[in-house]
Amino acid sequence: MKNRIRNRVEEIRQELLQLSHNIHGCPETAFEEHRAALWQKELLERHGFTVEMPFCGMETAFRAVKRGQEGGPVVAFLSEYDALKGLGHACGHNIIAASAVGAGIALASALEDIAGEVQVIGTPGEEEGGGKIYMVERGCFAGVDFALMVHPNTKNLIGRGGLAAQGVRVEFLGRAAHSAVPDKGVNALTSLIAFFNGIDTLRQTWPNSAKINGIITRGGTASNVIPDLAEACFTVRASTKKELIAMYRDLNRVAEAAAMVTGAAFILEGEPVYAERYPNAAMGEAFKRNMESLGEIMEYPDPRERVGSSDVGNVSLELPAIHEYLAIADTSVAGHTAEFREAAVSPRGDDVVVLAAAGLALTGWDLLTDGDLREAAREEYRRNVLPFRD
Repeated sequence: MKNRIRNRVEEIRQELLQLSHNIHGCPETAFEEHRAALWQKELLERHGFTVEMPFCGMETAFRAVKRGQEGGPVVAFLSEYDALKGLGHACGHNIIAASAVGAGIALASALEDIAGEVQVIGTPGEEEGGGKIYMVERGCFAGVDFALMVHPNTKNLIGRGGLAAQGVRVEFLGRAAHSAVPDKGVNALTSLIAFFNGIDTLRQTWPNSAKINGIITRGGTASNVIPDLAEACFTVRASTKKELIAMYRDLNRVAEAAAMVTGAAFILEGEPVYAERYPNAAMGEAFKRNMESLGEIMEYPDPRERVGSSDVGNVSLELPAIHEYLAIADTSVAGHTAEFREAAVSPRGDDVVVLAAAGLALTGWDLLTDGDLREAAREEYRRNVLPFRD
């Protein structure tokens, strides 16, 4: 049956590459991915899936379903397809989308004689806004037993975790005045600078894993006018969502103090929290074995390497999940660059679409048919993840 699944991926190769190139050539940013979502929906429907779109209260989210015999597990492949502002698909989400769709179609072709269900879930807004965060909060993964996806990279990796992250915006509201009579005004920029200085003090009290970076987005319009409005945006990262929530409370306390310095008012707003990622090792090892059967050697991440954040972490808190990596470029190429964008539609990038689709589909087959693997994945989730849920 695994040969049948591999052959099915090859049969739809051109359809998958066309989808990948179409999405790449028409970059759409977070929650505006109308064409990318529609193209996936149409391809899945042509191959017998029932597709719900809009889904989960989002216009560009979808869920495609194909059922086998009743009573089996539900395996979901996660698709991402939003682009970066100004850079297009420099994170290679076109590959994520095409490989998820391909995995769903290939695995569904083997469903008629077994119990189970295959889903392809379209998750918009990964780069900004965290579509999966809303989907988790709204219960859109209820009934899914296992979630899988592959992300393009410069190395073949399994088992890579991710930090929790949150975007934070602070605004100080003062009173304008001529700079010759600054005592007549309330300098919002002074409070913002005090806020930055307070953050430097906070760093001493935070865990070593905590990171914060910020930019001033508004700080006045003329040097001879006391600014009545100052604003900054930050990205805050920590090992866990719980640590991040505690850090946000610290930031609120510092903002209060910074506002008191001048008598300004302040607004502190936090975006939805991207949770830390918990890779499921049992599922990851199954994926590794399947990729090696396809001729790809998978590596384990260097614990000294820095990791980023993704809203798939929120999914991994809800159910066993993997988010593995396949190389589309050499390690000299960085993600979120023009070079990585071009690699996402290179011959190597096209090969990864097909390899990822096959590896995901084969791992999905293992989950549908191997009760020991399912129990190992679930037990690992119960042991390693449940204690960290809210």
